[in-house]
Amino acid sequence: MMPPEMQPHDFWQELQPAGHFETGMGYSGTFPAVLSDGRQILLPIRTLAGGQHALASLIINQASFEVLDALASDLATRLAPAAPEIIVGLPTLGLTLAAEVARKLGHARYVPLGTSRKFWYDDALSVELTSITTPDQSKRLYVDPRMVPLLRGRRIALIDDVISSGRSIRAGLALLETLDLRPGVIGAAMLQSERWRAEDGTPWRGWTDRVTGCFATPLLEKGPDGLWHAPG
Repeated sequence: MMPPEMQPHDFWQELQPAGHFETGMGYSGTFPAVLSDGRQILLPIRTLAGGQHALASLIINQASFEVLDALASDLATRLAPAAPEIIVGLPTLGLTLAAEVARKLGHARYVPLGTSRKFWYDDALSVELTSITTPDQSKRLYVDPRMVPLLRGRRIALIDDVISSGRSIRAGLALLETLDLRPGVIGAAMLQSERWRAEDGTPWRGWTDRVTGCFATPLLEKGPDGLWHAPG
C-alpha cells in the first residue's frame, strides 16, 4: 500500500500490520519504519541542510499512547536480558520513553537527567550538551545530586528517544563517567542512521556495542527521480 497524504498532527498515531506499506523503494514525504515484530509506523521525512540528504523523524511525546506503549514494551524486552536495576533517562524526549520503560520493567521509579539547573545542583555533576535538533543551543546536562545514591553499585540502562548524531547519548555517558559509572545497556526507540557509531571512543570505547533500539532508519539520499532512497 502507498502511504496516504497526512497532516503534520497525524504522524506517530498508529501502528500498521506487517507489509502494510511498501518498502525498499523511493520515498516522497514519508518513510515506513519496521518494528521487530514486523509492524510498521509511518514517519515524516525531514530534509537536512544542503537538500541532498534527509532523515525520518520521531517525536515520541507527540505519539499516541498506543504507539508509546508499543515502543516502550519492545524496548523493555530488549533491555531485560541486561537486568537493569535503574533506568536513567535523557532530556527532553527521552524522559517520556524512559519512564514508560521503567514501568514495563516493574521498577517503581527512574532517574531523569535534566538541563534545568536547580539551586542545589553541583556544577561538577554536569557536562555540555547539544543535539541534532537544537545544534545552536549549547546547554548543560545535570544529574540531581540527590539521585546519585540510586545509581551507585547498580546496573544502569541509559535511555533516549532517538540516537542520531550521538551527541546526546555521549553527553549522558560522559555525565555518568563523572560518577565512575557506565551503563550496561543503552536503549532508544529509533536508531536514526549510523552516524552515532562514528565516535565509538568518545567518551569510552565499546559503548556502541551496548546500544539497542526498537527500529532503525537510514540516512536517505535524494535520487535523480527526486525521491528519497536508502543507500544500497
